[in-house]
Amino acid sequence: MPNSLHQRAVDHLGSRIVDGSIPAGDVILASELEGELGVSRSVVREAVRVLASAGLVVSTKRVGIRVLAPEHWNPFDPLVIRWRLAGDGQGAQLRSLTELRVAVEPMAAELAAEHAPPEFCGELLNLAARMRHAGRSGDLASFLELDIRFHALVLAASGNEMFANLANPIGETLRGRTELGLMPEHPHEEALAWHQAVADAISAREPHRARESMELIMRRTNQEICGVWADRPRLFPQPQA
Repeated sequence: MPNSLHQRAVDHLGSRIVDGSIPAGDVILASELEGELGVSRSVVREAVRVLASAGLVVSTKRVGIRVLAPEHWNPFDPLVIRWRLAGDGQGAQLRSLTELRVAVEPMAAELAAEHAPPEFCGELLNLAARMRHAGRSGDLASFLELDIRFHALVLAASGNEMFANLANPIGETLRGRTELGLMPEHPHEEALAWHQAVADAISAREPHRARESMELIMRRTNQEICGVWADRPRLFPQPQA
């Protein structure tokens, strides 16, 4: 199956569902998608499987492909995050993940200072130094990838596998912020220093300082972009029994 055809089918359907062009409750037929996209049944089947795994659709025999409401979507799926960032859901998406980061990443840094293996500490120190160099030189592409790796490593160094699995959605959000022009042209010196402080505190086994330094990073992030979601409504899904 050509990957480009598969990805085109996934993006075509997923983005239209997320932006509301195909509303919840609509039923789509595979045969119609074949004609609309000019692809084979196997490509449609695989695209539907990807969308179903993200909670966007459910496929029912003799009925078709039914579009599900937002409360059924997997909010941690990188594709869902990407599509929301590209549309009207941008503000709400940034708010949700930024608030999650404010809540989780300081605790992850504290745990990392208590439990991180030595090799993790060494890599964090290296990443912090490289981030400072890339940030000061204005190399935003390199800085972005280093920043993503740094935060993913802190999450993994916590020794909590649920924290570690937040790395992909957080990375997608950081990429989205950069693509949307919501990152400063040059990272603030304070932010560079705070990343270094997190790495230093984790390596020195100082949980309280690691948590405080990461909280400074997260609070600064929240302040920089909170205006994007000022007027966006919140989603209140019913708790599952």
